[in-house]
Amino acid sequence: MGRVLVLYYSWSNGNTERVAQELADACDADLERVETAVPYPEDYDQTVDQGKREVEAGFEPELEPLEHDPAEYDVIAVGTPTWWYTMAPAVRTLLHAGDWRGKVVVPFSTCAGWEGTALDDMAALAEGARVAEPLTVTFGSDGGSRMVTDPRKVTGWAGRVAALA
Repeated sequence: MGRVLVLYYSWSNGNTERVAQELADACDADLERVETAVPYPEDYDQTVDQGKREVEAGFEPELEPLEHDPAEYDVIAVGTPTWWYTMAPAVRTLLHAGDWRGKVVVPFSTCAGWEGTALDDMAALAEGARVAEPLTVTFGSDGGSRMVTDPRKVTGWAGRVAALA
């Protein structure tokens, strides 16, 4: 059985972290949060403004070094909140900088109803990987942690990802 690593970026409500944790538990995977070297402001509106500028510019922020080396894993799930209809800039950096040849990459995103092109954009940056089981999990549009996607869909997805290893 192959090794699974779940990498995720999460900023505000922890919805992406919640999905990442469920996936890691189902796959008996290692789990790691991706962190930017320079943290975003704590103020929501400031981060939204900065995030929009960064997404529009294709900016790739510097990341803190990962504790887990993706090269040591067969299946790597990568999770992101949806920022301006695509992945968060930190995930853009992670995927653009990685060597995904020979790996299975499982992109997943969380959103409040506007998933945009996050999964397709992530797949495009995972050059050389076999992309499998992409999933968007929708949460309430009020910005809270109420999952709109049927939780059974997430559980089934996590089981299919576990079977990839």
